[in-house]
Amino acid sequence: MTTLVTTGRVQVLGVPGDRHEEVLTPEALDFVARLDAAFAARRFDLLTERRRRAALLRGGTPLDFSRATKSIREDPDWRVARPAPGLTDRRVEITGPPERSMAVNALNSGAQVWMADFEDATSPTWENIVRGQLTLIDAIDRRIDFTTTSGKEYRLTDRPATIMVRPRGWHLTEKHLVIDERPVPAALVDFGLYFFHCARRQIDAGSGPYFYLPKLENRYEARLWNDVFLLAQDLLDIPRGTVRATVLIETITAAFEMEEILYELREHSAGLNAGRWDYLFSLIKNFAHRPDFVLPDRSTVTMTAPFLRAYTELLVRTCHKRGAHAIGGMAAQVPGGGDGAQEAALAKVRLDKEREAEDGFDGSWVAHPGLVPVCRTVFDGVLGDRPHQLERTRDDVHVTAEELVAVRRTAGRPTPAGVRDNIAVTLRYYDAWLGGRGAVALNGLMEDTATAEIARVQIWQWLKHRTVDRETVERIFEEELATLGATYPWARLDQVRDLFERTALAKELPAFFTTEAYARHLVGRPAVQA
Repeated sequence: MTTLVTTGRVQVLGVPGDRHEEVLTPEALDFVARLDAAFAARRFDLLTERRRRAALLRGGTPLDFSRATKSIREDPDWRVARPAPGLTDRRVEITGPPERSMAVNALNSGAQVWMADFEDATSPTWENIVRGQLTLIDAIDRRIDFTTTSGKEYRLTDRPATIMVRPRGWHLTEKHLVIDERPVPAALVDFGLYFFHCARRQIDAGSGPYFYLPKLENRYEARLWNDVFLLAQDLLDIPRGTVRATVLIETITAAFEMEEILYELREHSAGLNAGRWDYLFSLIKNFAHRPDFVLPDRSTVTMTAPFLRAYTELLVRTCHKRGAHAIGGMAAQVPGGGDGAQEAALAKVRLDKEREAEDGFDGSWVAHPGLVPVCRTVFDGVLGDRPHQLERTRDDVHVTAEELVAVRRTAGRPTPAGVRDNIAVTLRYYDAWLGGRGAVALNGLMEDTATAEIARVQIWQWLKHRTVDRETVERIFEEELATLGATYPWARLDQVRDLFERTALAKELPAFFTTEAYARHLVGRPAVQA
């Protein structure tokens, strides 16, 4: 029997694990509680505003650049902070969950930056969250070396990548930490624990506490993060402006407020990133009720689509206008599968990175160490000895509100193969996520939550507008569920079925599959001693 742990105002409901006490110290939990006290109410209000705005979009309200912030966009003088130590050259960034072996491989990959991802690449079990924090502490302290039971050695190099941390989004909570029976915002847990334990460690190592901020929808959510940074730095007596954060522009509403988001974070800003899969998910989700926004198979909607070109070119122009790095999207290919398959995958990555580098991006993302060389070669060819290309201000780019949502030029009907692929990928990812894995190799790609999100909202959208009939979807669903069970006898078929029916087949479209799925399936509790 184990007892619940209460430290100050914070109650720890998660099952205790090895070395958890090193992360969940009374001082660290008090720090998280102080952040919660300062910002939980504002977060709640901002999420309420999200729902209100989403309802307006469903009702036909058009998106446009805000007239209220026109002066910010037209002011030529303001700039974001200069690049912090370790963030000047970011030509290759690798992403992945803060799992021990993956962390060593990413830090040793030759990429300039490793983004330790507590969000889309992590299934938020309590053990994953706490273990991820331990991985980061050990990596910074250079205590991460280990040998597996099979004899494979993992050793950190002398020049590892700069660490950036992506906390979970504002919409999620951490139900294993509660204050007055209310779960703490997951973003504040991930940020707070890392900042408390590692900010000073990183500064002493010549780096700093650096972050990626996901799922922001507007400038007010960026302002909230900026205020979190200010308080956190003050509480630990760290100079203001030490924190740096790159914002993922991965929602359609944020695309209309890129300059405003940079402005709100300017003393802490490290630029913007084109989070393209989540961006596509956001666009479909927000306009799923409109027949003129029906997209074809996701595999056919490439970054050369006009509305996606408008988004990425506006991002580069916005960043470079303000002295900020522009970081390109993810290459998710997993090298392997024979010489022909591997060469085809690398050729696709090379073409994608060439487009980004030529458009003015200062670097880009990869999901696998095997893709680092090809990404580096492409950006080396454009940058040479320069650390970035901020001087390319892209004054030739002029993007209108209409161009950002010009989906009709990419519209089309789904194919039977596309329907099956969306269902199969969603089911397989759901099973992995429910089992504690957030980054999963599927069909030669390293998939994360964003893939499942876009796949399941497309199914919902296609059913809504009858571009595919429900009988066909339900038949394929049963076939792919049976295939999943036959391939993986341990698969959680009942839970996967329930989750797919709730998130892809229900009358109303849930904003995220992760919110209810987390509460229903991943929240664990220790037994309470009588």
